[in-house]
Amino acid sequence: MTARRVLMIAPHFPPDTGAATHRVRLLAPHLREFGWDPTVLTVEESANEGRRDPELEAMVPRDLRVVRAPAWGASWTRRLGIGDLGLRAFTGLYREAARLLSTEKFDALFITIFPTYPALLGPMLKSRFHVPFVLDYIDPWVSAWGAEVGGGKNGSVDLKSRLTRIAALRLEPIAVRAADAVTAVSAGTYEIIRERIPELSGIPCAAIPYGGDAADFEYLRQSRRPNQWFDRSDGNFHVCYVGTLLPLGFETLRAVFRGLAMLRESAPQAYEQIRIHFFGTSNQTAGNPPQRVMPVAREFGVESRVSEHALRVDYLDALTIHVEASAILLMGSNEPHYTASKLYPALLSGRPLLAVYHAESSVAEIMKRVTSPPYSHLITYSAADPAEGRASDISMALRSLVENPSTAQIAWRASELDKLSARSLAGELAHVLDLVA
Repeated sequence: MTARRVLMIAPHFPPDTGAATHRVRLLAPHLREFGWDPTVLTVEESANEGRRDPELEAMVPRDLRVVRAPAWGASWTRRLGIGDLGLRAFTGLYREAARLLSTEKFDALFITIFPTYPALLGPMLKSRFHVPFVLDYIDPWVSAWGAEVGGGKNGSVDLKSRLTRIAALRLEPIAVRAADAVTAVSAGTYEIIRERIPELSGIPCAAIPYGGDAADFEYLRQSRRPNQWFDRSDGNFHVCYVGTLLPLGFETLRAVFRGLAMLRESAPQAYEQIRIHFFGTSNQTAGNPPQRVMPVAREFGVESRVSEHALRVDYLDALTIHVEASAILLMGSNEPHYTASKLYPALLSGRPLLAVYHAESSVAEIMKRVTSPPYSHLITYSAADPAEGRASDISMALRSLVENPSTAQIAWRASELDKLSARSLAGELAHVLDLVA
């Protein structure tokens, strides 16, 4: 039986090191097993402003077809106030997608966002070439940005973020109403959209988490990447957080530090032993971004136990940090839909976990299915039960982790963990593609 073909439009793709690059990188290589032959359409390497990682590109299977489209250079578009990759690459992606669809037969399109504006390629290409498309959400198009937080001073709403939100409210319905299916990293993500755009109720929707691939850890073991950030044999207990500190995540951070301050009083020996490291909190790949974590740590008087590396770390470095950590800290935000792209790598690392999340986050549900005590601690909060009210539980969890360290790799529930593998999730995506084709 001849495999059907899908054109996957993903502006972020290796060697780009952004979090969004892993969505299609993980799913595309496994689609052939489920009857779909993928072609990835992304942008030229020079179009991405962020750091590039050749090793990440080396992890892409050589037989995966990748086509690159041009984009306007950020060096001059920023003079016009435009830096968004989706806007800079829009015409290039459209022209290259149109060329492919004109000369080859594809049975479906798959468009993943972020960035968001390429979602509008779906209605345009569908109208011209009569090809169905799946719209994939890594993050919400319309979120707290421009309403509660923005690009102003101290994360306040500014004019640009407000205008971005207005555009999102007007443009998102155009893409969603034309889509033949919607996938998202969590059900909460598309349920929020369904509340705003009732037409979404009439098309298939599927929650396909970020997931991960055990092959990445095998690559890591073979590369023997050094840990350049801390010495795991120094007698301290190293708790590591890897990822951006979200604007609505500061309440969770404050809860963690309040719990750490309580540990100083209740178990001073454990407090002296603990070190909490934060990596990539700014989500910037270059320059000297301001620290976000340390001012809060000083506020609670726990700065001697905390360190922050604000620049984003590369993917394999992030995996190294996970593997070398005494325990991994996972934190959410006040947005219930939020899910962590690094959840699956954290689970695969086999290290003890402390997760502090909104009770409605998909992370909470996954943690309950996959992990179990004593090396997994899930602490949830809600609007009625705010995060800072759970500080004592966080303190007890930290104490338990320090006083009962695990030196061996922890094997979580294999059958449940496999459901989050790239292969399994590619099977779920293939089922959605079958429906629309």
